Amino acid sequence: MKILGLTGSVGMGKSTTAQMFVAEGIPMFDADAAVHHLYASEAAPLIEREFPGTTSDGKVDREKLSAQVVGKPEALLRLEKLVHPLVGKLRAKFMADAEKAGAKAVLLDIPLLFETGDPSKFHAVIVVSAPAEVQRERVLARAGMTAEKFDAILKRQMPDSDKRARADFVINTGEGLESARKQVKQVLAEVLNPGWTRKS
Repeated sequence: MKILGLTGSVGMGKSTTAQMFVAEGIPMFDADAAVHHLYASEAAPLIEREFPGTTSDGKVDREKLSAQVVGKPEALLRLEKLVHPLVGKLRAKFMADAEKAGAKAVLLDIPLLFETGDPSKFHAVIVVSAPAEVQRERVLARAGMTAEKFDAILKRQMPDSDKRARADFVINTGEGLESARKQVKQVLAEVLNPGWTRKS
């Protein structure tokens, strides 16, 4: 079973591209969705203990948590130490289930794959990208987004040019959905070929 890592900076169209892989029959593990699930379940009491006042009704209040960790690297590290092992457990179960079901490949959607993950664990790393002006336009169109917030998010992420340089494949979403769909099909045709090996 091939393990594909999907990543990309904010506003690059990663979630939409991930769904294109799902449409091609590739099971997907969404790290962000896993965190959302954990924040409403087993991670909530652990986070409340570490960051008092950040939960209500047994769920993490993301705004209250953000206020305690954004811009504070040490606090962010403490949060990651709590959450990452739990996400890892969910990911391991997902992969075991996919293998049992006979999946040819799985897609792991990991926003901070290069920043916090290990690219060598994947058969291929796919970066979703778009021109900087398209990215900015998309992100600033989101409700509650400001230029300051956008810049703060970008500072936490590896520059897009670095991600592209480290990728096995780059899917450019700046040319519309149809073009992105074609690129997804091309990536799968190459990666699912028995002779596929990573260049690095």
